[in-house]
Amino acid sequence: MKFLKLMLLTGFIFLQSCKEEQPVTIIKADSGITTFYLIRHAEKDRTNPDDVDPELNQKGLGRAMHWAEVLKDANIDAIYSTDYFRTSMTAAPISVKNNIDVQYYDPRTLNIDQLKTDNLNKNILIVGHSNTTPQMVNMLLGEEKYEALDDSENGALFIVKIVNNVATDSKLTFNCNCPD
Repeated sequence: MKFLKLMLLTGFIFLQSCKEEQPVTIIKADSGITTFYLIRHAEKDRTNPDDVDPELNQKGLGRAMHWAEVLKDANIDAIYSTDYFRTSMTAAPISVKNNIDVQYYDPRTLNIDQLKTDNLNKNILIVGHSNTTPQMVNMLLGEEKYEALDDSENGALFIVKIVNNVATDSKLTFNCNCPD
């Protein structure tokens, strides 16, 4: 038995001494996560086809309240919206609930890299339109993945998470039993 223990100990010491030392490389990773929540404005008032900046209709107001409920645990740090009544009104309940001022942006001149830098490690809500919302998701992802939303689609929620400059996404659809 002593001989067996001695052989095992000798083998262990031999293996340890033959082990090639590998240099230790410490990579300091940015463990922070930036999360973008992107939605299209809620249902707009279509009674005047010539109105280029309509407000939300009754169902849209209900959906805006619904979005505030859906996003209540998202710990939103900043809210961005285009400067239209329908987007501002969609963002308003979330803004009030989280006590955050809405920041207005122009999707035509938005610097996506600056937006990412300004909001590093934060949870951001962006309210846009049927064309600008998927376009912004594509810019955050760095690929052309999503096409414009159908004009009747107001319940899409895109979530883009960026971890160590790697973006992942998901798209959820929420129905709203909001009164017409």
